[in-house]
Amino acid sequence: MEIKNKNVFVTGSTRGIGLAIAHKFAALGANVVLNGRSAISEELLAQFADYGVQVVGISGDISSSEEANQMVSEAIEKLGSVDILVNNAGITNDKLMLKMTAEDFDAVLKINLTGAFNMTKAVMKPMTKARQGAIINLSSVVGLMGNIGQANYAASKAGLLGFTKSVAREVAARGVRVNAIAPGFIESDMTDAIPDKMKDAMLAQIPMKSFGKPDQVADVAVFLAQQEYLTGQTIAIDGGMTMQ
Repeated sequence: MEIKNKNVFVTGSTRGIGLAIAHKFAALGANVVLNGRSAISEELLAQFADYGVQVVGISGDISSSEEANQMVSEAIEKLGSVDILVNNAGITNDKLMLKMTAEDFDAVLKINLTGAFNMTKAVMKPMTKARQGAIINLSSVVGLMGNIGQANYAASKAGLLGFTKSVAREVAARGVRVNAIAPGFIESDMTDAIPDKMKDAMLAQIPMKSFGKPDQVADVAVFLAQQEYLTGQTIAIDGGMTMQ
């Protein structure tokens, strides 16, 4: 798929990986929807001024099917279509199983997994009608290998992988491709705050001995959007952590 002049909706794109993905698509000439729970600031929109593309801020709660439908409808009204959907929004609520409540578990699945379902459902009819589109789901290496204290997060991210494959099979003949990215440890405000001893332990699990960067994840998102014969796949960008 040619990226230039396409319309890209990136959920959870006010910071981190989501914002990096939005910048990468805009730099290639795509129009972008920035999304978050709160109103999108003028300062954030101004970051995209030099790209010469349309950038729209649409806020809402992806865990609500009604709000997801409203956000996609607004994007289509303002841009004409949603050609690429990046389901990036996600939360964590880490606790050991002995201390994790049903509410802790459900809250993470509601955003990370049900939210992706809601947004995918909202774009499915217009994409299949147009017989073209790309959906990219942000999973995690935790969904591939599990992690102590993250049963809720791992379940949501592993669920996204099964969701990706199932939807990809359903819509492949309609020209819509669905793929997933499983990032490993990526540089962020969170990793910056990690104590050196813990950071060293994390790096010891990575064959390449370094954290990834949001821009590198964004490169994979663009690759998946462009490749017209690639669907139902998961690309782990993790410095070799989960290599087979």
